Amino acid sequence: MNHQHIRNFSIIAHVDHGKSTLADRLLERTGAIPERLMRNQVLDRMDLERERGITIKMQPVRMTYGEYTLNLIDTPGHIDFSYEVSRALHAVEGVLLLVDSTQGVQAQTLTTLAMAQEQGCVVIPVVSKIDAPAARVPEVADELAKLIHGKREDVIAVSGKTGAGVDELLEAIVKRIPPPRHSVESGNEPRGLVFDFSYSKHRGVAVYLRVFDGTFRKGQSLKFSAAGKEFIALETGIFTPGETPADSLSAGEIGYIVTGIKEAGVVAVGDTIGQVKGTLPALPGYARPRPVVWASVYPESQDDLPLLRQSLERLRLSDSSLSFEEESSGVLGRGFRCGFLGLLHLEIVTERLRREFNLKLIVTIPTISYVVTTTSGNREVIYTPAKFPEHGDIALIEEPWAKVIIITPPDSLSTLIQLLYDHEAETLGTETYHDGRVEMIVEMPLRELMRGFFDKLKNISSGYASLSYEILSERPADVVRLDILVAEEPVPAFARVIARRRVQEEAEKMVEKLHDTLPKQLFTTKIQAKTQGRIIASRTLSAMRKDVTGYLYGGDVSRKNKLLDKQKRGKKKMLERGTGKVHIPEEVFMKMVQNDA
Repeated sequence: MNHQHIRNFSIIAHVDHGKSTLADRLLERTGAIPERLMRNQVLDRMDLERERGITIKMQPVRMTYGEYTLNLIDTPGHIDFSYEVSRALHAVEGVLLLVDSTQGVQAQTLTTLAMAQEQGCVVIPVVSKIDAPAARVPEVADELAKLIHGKREDVIAVSGKTGAGVDELLEAIVKRIPPPRHSVESGNEPRGLVFDFSYSKHRGVAVYLRVFDGTFRKGQSLKFSAAGKEFIALETGIFTPGETPADSLSAGEIGYIVTGIKEAGVVAVGDTIGQVKGTLPALPGYARPRPVVWASVYPESQDDLPLLRQSLERLRLSDSSLSFEEESSGVLGRGFRCGFLGLLHLEIVTERLRREFNLKLIVTIPTISYVVTTTSGNREVIYTPAKFPEHGDIALIEEPWAKVIIITPPDSLSTLIQLLYDHEAETLGTETYHDGRVEMIVEMPLRELMRGFFDKLKNISSGYASLSYEILSERPADVVRLDILVAEEPVPAFARVIARRRVQEEAEKMVEKLHDTLPKQLFTTKIQAKTQGRIIASRTLSAMRKDVTGYLYGGDVSRKNKLLDKQKRGKKKMLERGTGKVHIPEEVFMKMVQNDA
């Protein structure tokens, strides 16, 4: 294939800006999919994607337009998958910057655009939904042109619903996006970048790659640069959009290679594939995904533990960013402490476990990891509050921060400023758009961003504000560990790491919640919150009192008092002997630890 006639591109768009619908029209106009097989959101394969209207799994597809071969990589738009998106953008030469004409530029669009520009991609600005009654095509087109420092006439107006402007867009793709770039003069030695992969129990892992050098063919002995794993190419092929075998994949093409590998954790996005004894260096930019959010996942029935383990291992075969290790809880039994790229990633994984493997799960409140330096000089990463050292052993606590871009309507600004203060945010700058919307750039602790900030932002703006973030390095944290004691015994699973300034408020809230949900015991039970060696909140749960005088009638009241005193002495003796243990029912435990989101 003449690589001068290849165009590799992706679409950048915020959620619900019409990316999947526009992709449908491109596939339709180029005849990539027969009319009888055409449906809405054809590139979104998972039911979860179609229901939520978001792209979760990348889907490449090859189209033919005249003498040109067009390779589209449909990428997820959410920030949780930013590393995967960056590798996909490295695999293409151009992007379509798609913005809804009724909504204008959103925060996530800015973040992904900056990533595309950093990768050196040519940007084609596109205004979508021009057929909508509320469309503001001229204003949004001006906004887009200003954003990319381009000309107003370079902006293309399209409607994914009616197909208007799609032909003009296809012409722009072949004219403006350059042919594939070559990294070095390599002869015919093959080298490619892995930007995604899938798993089949029959064929193992199939890697999705962009070929930068040479030619890949079936039967070659190949190797992953970072993983060091060798394998034989069982099949090479292209996406139409289903996997279609092809004799070879040459420089500039996008396709797949079936590896036969059935081990989790070997294949990773960003790795380089080359010959076993090749001389070409690995392509730059590889990084192992780092978990940002942690949560414990338990099966409702311990009988399902082996199935949960197998299910997590199965998901990890197609999602290298998922990490997990087994742990146990005194009440919920055994489960897994899992690391995720963010809250959406957590939600997707747990939902897939429920749908695809029919599991009933208990998912705890998500937490972040902290870097703790002890007084003895040891530096360790703590990702569960129960493992936090005692306060006297801590010299320094550090936590990750996030740079956040927020775009909000002007009438929500005053409430947003208060919200930012409540979440410890520091404002770096603001900018007002021509339509009155305000862009704010702030930095805040990741802990505070994960504390329901996005839901509160949507609430105060009636759903109109948008948010995007990137993870920054660790900074000193003013946080403390909060323990909950029941009958003077700490319950490890109730432990929290909380900002010092909010610890009193959270302590009282948790004590009150447990007081309201814990059944009465045979003896008076203290419920306390403790931090840094002192009790800061306390409630007393009165004892469940058996009616020991019910059979009495008439007579002297002293008989009744004597029986009550005997009952009281018995309860006191039970506590002194240590036999008065509090049983926390599973439903109470679940209310305290389960993620309500």
